[in-house]
Amino acid sequence: MPEVTRLSPDLSRSVSALARALVAAARSWSLYPPDHPAVKASIERLRTALAAATSGQMLSFGVTPETLLIEGGAVTSDAPVAEAAHWLHQHDILQLTFAGDAPVESLQALLGLLAEDIAAVRARGGPASAWQTLQHRSIAIEQIDFTSVFEDRQVERPAREIDDVWRSIVRAVTERRKVTDEAAQRRLLEIAADRLAIGELAQDVMAPNVSADGSPMLTSQAAAVVAAYRHLVSIVDVLDPARRAEVMQNLIAATATLDPRVIMQMLSMPDDPGAAGGVTTGDIRHGIAAGFDDATVAQLLATTLAIDGQATDRLAGVFDTIAPDATRKRRVLTMTKTLLGETPLARGNQFEALWTSMEELLLGYNERPFVSASYRTALDGATARAAAMAADVPADLAPLIDTLGQESVRKLSARLLVDLLKLEHDAKRAPELARDVAALAEDLLLAGDYASALTAAAALSEQAATPGAVTQSGSRAALDGLVDTIAFRETADILGDMTAEDAEVFARLCAAIGPAATDALRDLIAVEAETVARDRAAGIIVKYGAAAVTRLAALIDHRDWFARRNAAELLGRIRMAAAVPLLQPLVRGGDPRVMRAAVRALSHIDDPAAARAVHTVLRSAGGEHRRAVVAALVEERDPRVAPVLACILNESDPFGADHPLVLETLGAIADLGRDEAVPHVARVMRRRSWFARRKTRALKETSIDALRRIGSPAAAQALADAAVQGDRLLRKLARAAGVAHA
Repeated sequence: MPEVTRLSPDLSRSVSALARALVAAARSWSLYPPDHPAVKASIERLRTALAAATSGQMLSFGVTPETLLIEGGAVTSDAPVAEAAHWLHQHDILQLTFAGDAPVESLQALLGLLAEDIAAVRARGGPASAWQTLQHRSIAIEQIDFTSVFEDRQVERPAREIDDVWRSIVRAVTERRKVTDEAAQRRLLEIAADRLAIGELAQDVMAPNVSADGSPMLTSQAAAVVAAYRHLVSIVDVLDPARRAEVMQNLIAATATLDPRVIMQMLSMPDDPGAAGGVTTGDIRHGIAAGFDDATVAQLLATTLAIDGQATDRLAGVFDTIAPDATRKRRVLTMTKTLLGETPLARGNQFEALWTSMEELLLGYNERPFVSASYRTALDGATARAAAMAADVPADLAPLIDTLGQESVRKLSARLLVDLLKLEHDAKRAPELARDVAALAEDLLLAGDYASALTAAAALSEQAATPGAVTQSGSRAALDGLVDTIAFRETADILGDMTAEDAEVFARLCAAIGPAATDALRDLIAVEAETVARDRAAGIIVKYGAAAVTRLAALIDHRDWFARRNAAELLGRIRMAAAVPLLQPLVRGGDPRVMRAAVRALSHIDDPAAARAVHTVLRSAGGEHRRAVVAALVEERDPRVAPVLACILNESDPFGADHPLVLETLGAIADLGRDEAVPHVARVMRRRSWFARRKTRALKETSIDALRRIGSPAAAQALADAAVQGDRLLRKLARAAGVAHA
């Protein structure tokens, strides 16, 4: 039997990331319009993952129903790879080939093709034939011979149809809104009866909750799935209550197919007694936990332990919820140890000692010493009492009930976590706590609660700026990581649509995060038209000063001229010497629009390095280019330009190669008309060379003309002095120009 080809870990990881990004982008494309921020962000993540996987070379992988193949070797099997393989196989894809870094247009076309109904694609000859008509040569598709297997596929369960009703349900779940449309309610009833449809709904509401690198945001994904389940159970309770037990069994079956880490997050979520419709998070959590059999619990526990490498208090709490009696706990742990024996964790020398500590924690966790029987009974009945009370709230208690709403709870959560962060003195726990605060800020941004997100970010910023604090380094890392989350980038994408108040809060949030926020705001700068979003983003970045300069370097080599122009204008507003190296290539570039913006930016920087940069460009530029640079210096008649022009005069050789440059600079000074330049013009006017008489004459004539055009008392005095005290040629030219003797 031939040996199976083993892929390198790096290649497996990069292809796995590509698979994750491809599936996420496909879901976003099918759920949102192409110009939606979620779609743009998912396509950008797909493009980044593709660039990392291909490294500029050709990448080709085969598709099976279970996994992806590269050169005959299977990619490391994980949930994203398996899901991508199944999804591509369902669309009759046999092999996909990417010729390096595919452009955005090609990726959009690919997602659009795969979002079409497969029957319609087959009617056009299959995906390969349909793709050829689109003429995107950076991607190639090889299809399954679907004509030979079409008969078999007719008996398979058809893929769920993504239509407007499905999209409205997904959006209602992700935005935490009630479903009031009758068509959507009927669809929810249909979904509740189909465990596969429930799993697909869970995947769709989880899809937007991924970070910039495509990795899942587990807390947000778990909350989204629980919200979807609550919608399903609530609608069944209202329209068909007799089916509730059946629906709970379907939820349990669908949950078992999810990422184990998401399941753990779901089972550890706190209750929400104020939930609409009487269905709480606790109802969902306890219903799912009660329905798991021993094998499912053991598999869930083994997977979580293999990922984390240790048992935690949170895992112990979840385990106690699923298996409250000691007999079942030991039975499940025996099965778990057997499953772990097949993982790399069990091959370590310390596995037995590690397992003993895990066993002690998981078996020893018991809340009974801390919770009385009467209190436990009260907790168990809290849901029913809350539902009864919610149905009949006196008018005078309504404001009090409102304080238990989602917004109030979010603000309270932020305040509690912030207080814990400030009180933390354990250096080992500090980084984890800082990450929890950042995760809360991320969730608050997704919920649109910018003020509470600012509270969390400001606390992290305060700790990051406190020397010697145990939370200092962890807080700084958490703030930098917040910028890379999909929540922060999507919030930045809608900066132009915010109210003035929300935009001000977001600007303060960015100030708390620091210059790292520039990475998310940079795309708002790279637009041609003047927009509210661009103006607001620029205002935020300018306040960072020199710290933002290096983060704008990505715009200097941007393919679009207006992105480079906007970067130059922004660097000019920052007015720091650190911007000079970035502006130099823009001044030397061939696009006059970019060049003018870069010259103006350099003229706004009060530093000798900026003047030398302009001088260097002027000396090396040709006639038309040089005149364009000089014109750019004076077109706004900014008084800050005068020192730059004076520096050019003082550092140039008027009788050598710099002679044309000096004459043009004198003309620019005359156009500017500033008194600050008069002494420098007078000094140049008195210079002479016996071996360059023509240049000497031209220099003196141009200087006299410049002083006359300036026309100030200081300029008139300089001319009068030249007519009396200058050399013979200067006196003669001054008198010829009509300058009166002093």
